Amino acid sequence: MATGKNIRTYYNGTWHDEDLAVMRAADHGSWLGTTVFDGARYFDGVVPDLAAHCTRVNHSAEALMITPTVSASDMVAIIHDGLKPYGSDTAVYIRPMYWALDGGDLGIVPKEGATGFAISLEEIPMAAPETSTTLTTTRFRRPVMEDNVVNAKAGCLYPNNARMLAEARAKGFGNALVCDAMGNVAETATANVFMVKDGVVKTPIPNGTFLAGITRARHMANLRADGVEVREEVLSFADFHDADEVFLSGNMMKVTPVTAFDDTQYQIGPITRRTRDLYWDWAASQA
Repeated sequence: MATGKNIRTYYNGTWHDEDLAVMRAADHGSWLGTTVFDGARYFDGVVPDLAAHCTRVNHSAEALMITPTVSASDMVAIIHDGLKPYGSDTAVYIRPMYWALDGGDLGIVPKEGATGFAISLEEIPMAAPETSTTLTTTRFRRPVMEDNVVNAKAGCLYPNNARMLAEARAKGFGNALVCDAMGNVAETATANVFMVKDGVVKTPIPNGTFLAGITRARHMANLRADGVEVREEVLSFADFHDADEVFLSGNMMKVTPVTAFDDTQYQIGPITRRTRDLYWDWAASQA
């Protein structure tokens, strides 16, 4: 089911002006969940970090033993071609994706070289600058490498994210602040997370339980270049309750201010606003 409108699909070497059906019932990805994707954004006529997203989807495929079939540079060119019908004032969500077609031994392990590939372009507006969310805890946690393919942006990980988000929404909050297996904060159900304390920006240190996102890295680089101290640390729920500001970082909306974590309230503070401004200034410089 689409979440936006004005969808275009690249499949079998051609762009189609529709939400095209691309998988078969017997595809390995259909019945065994071997699917990976990545997400990039087109807005204001620019596509920030597109090459990095295309590179990552190939790494994600390899993590699921799916053979990548399109180079990152070719993927970038295909996407730019597919974006031509959209105006520069249109915001588009860009999803390159792979899935395994066939299985090898016992049908479980993906067969080498048997790969499906598609790109979905979907018109989805960017959030307004003041759009915020709230956080709560969840009983569900991020898995570790021994449990699941946490080194990939894999579809099979998202049911866990979905139940985190559903639990948070049932409690009356917008998102869930999620722990790793050790009980330290990892990310939220849908995005990486930052907190600010006494002018210092902190974010959970990558420990192999969550994807340290491309947009997350861009925020860190922008803030440091602007003279802001940014630290990757082991963080707890108590640290977030003690924070001055909290914001989320994800490709879909780039920066989302947080106004509450359970009964702790936050203002949308100067560093959160600065992070957004720095990102948009950097993105505009890529035109």
